[in-house]
Amino acid sequence: MVDYELLKKIIEAPGVSGYEFLGVRDVVIEAFKPYVDEITVDKLGNVIAHKKGKGPKVMLAGHMDQIGLMVTHIEKNGFLRVAPVGGVDPRTLIAQRFKVWVGPNEFVYGVGGSVPPHIQKPEQRNKAPTWDEVFIDIGAESKEEAEEMGVKIGTVITWDGRLERLGKHRLVSIAHDDRIAVYILVEAARQLAETDADVYFVATVQEEVGLRGAKVSSFGIDPDYGFALDVTIAADVPGTPEHKQISQLGKGVAIKIMDRSVICHPTIVRWMEEIAKKHEIPYQWDILTGGGTDAGAIHLNKAGVPSGGISIPARYIHSNTEVVDERDVDAAVKLTVKVLEEIPELKL
Repeated sequence: MVDYELLKKIIEAPGVSGYEFLGVRDVVIEAFKPYVDEITVDKLGNVIAHKKGKGPKVMLAGHMDQIGLMVTHIEKNGFLRVAPVGGVDPRTLIAQRFKVWVGPNEFVYGVGGSVPPHIQKPEQRNKAPTWDEVFIDIGAESKEEAEEMGVKIGTVITWDGRLERLGKHRLVSIAHDDRIAVYILVEAARQLAETDADVYFVATVQEEVGLRGAKVSSFGIDPDYGFALDVTIAADVPGTPEHKQISQLGKGVAIKIMDRSVICHPTIVRWMEEIAKKHEIPYQWDILTGGGTDAGAIHLNKAGVPSGGISIPARYIHSNTEVVDERDVDAAVKLTVKVLEEIPELKL
């Protein structure tokens, strides 16, 4: 099962897109150190952990940024107006607790607010709130007090989310998207024993705002093969027909066939299926029509990179209550390790 304490460190460290240096980057560097030959940080902030080999050059990407908010205005009475960084639904802000990051690993608390339903107009009660109708309350009574607390225009904000166990096999937390994949990369680096592959484990930045970290890091690495590790939708909840669930918790790692950003190389897809069957790794398929991953940038690098995807089913993504299953995480680690062990023999 998962190393709970390591996962907790990775997930709970701050790192909104473009601001990964606020905490998560250092945690990831320390996590990789014992298991790779060298670690570099490129100009955009990607952490590149290199395990040297003489065979094909393989890049595995899991993004370490998370969605969040950015302060756009401080009201005279101290309330904060915000804009989304990444795909944030304003409905997920109401009545939630937040951390307002005034420095590296330094925050003040806030809560999400809007006009109380008791005094809303009838037409407002039947509509989702807009960005103009939500705000963050940090307890300040004036703009000056908010600024004294360290808040500025451009300050970033995350939900106050923690890693917790949910039932027997499930884990709930903020930022499983995509810190669970970063954890899997670290575990794969730890467990990888023998391979001739030249492996680059990359914790990318700014995936949530356009696959930007993967674009520059794949250009620098110039891999022969690329793999993106990311969550995929598990809509296995009441009211969703089975054919629309995408994936299901507890049914294994999801081998990506396609998403909005990439059509995975068919030979790689079937080869990964063969590996899963050979090593008795539970798996399912991932066809996601409403989202993308770092593979979308990697496979378009230079003259093209044959790419695949290793996906972790997750419920309620892009919220502070994302849920994954430890058994799927374990399966993803096993598949990642076996892919790296056997990729020198892959023939396209």
